[in-house]
Amino acid sequence: MKNIFFDDWESILRAFTITVLGYTALVVAIRISGKRTLSKMNAFDFIVTIALGSCLAAVSLNKSIALAEGVVVYSTLIGLQFLITWLSVRMKKVKAIVSGQPVLLLYKGELLRDVMKKERITVEEIYLSARANGMVSLSEIEVVVLETTGDITVMSKGSADGSNAETLKNVLRYPDEQHVK
Repeated sequence: MKNIFFDDWESILRAFTITVLGYTALVVAIRISGKRTLSKMNAFDFIVTIALGSCLAAVSLNKSIALAEGVVVYSTLIGLQFLITWLSVRMKKVKAIVSGQPVLLLYKGELLRDVMKKERITVEEIYLSARANGMVSLSEIEVVVLETTGDITVMSKGSADGSNAETLKNVLRYPDEQHVK
């Protein structure tokens, strides 16, 4: 229990200085990497964000990790994220591995309960999204989609009919009516 609340002023100053410099280096690296690094996160982006935060904490608090090592780790993580997203834009297989695919949860007012169960989405979450979009009844809804970011998109009848369903082309199970029960 020695030095549980205070070690010395030198360690306090080091933690402050390294945190400010590490944070600054992280912000610069993220800004250089582009807007995609800070975009709405899918699972891959979330993992990179957590890893960057963990690295900043380690560099700030662990005296055996030099700032330069932290900057190398930041740059490597952001570089890998840039490379993976660059590849995912150019190769469908990489994109599928990294971000997955949006999934249909409701079609023409009918809940796809098997899909909801697989995706761990409750009917209450569907109701919440419907209310947030001004829907009073599920029968008003053409489709509900679980996006790769975890968001739930609700499209009313008429907005997603066959003639203008271009945005639904990559959604799993659309318009595969054999899964509708």
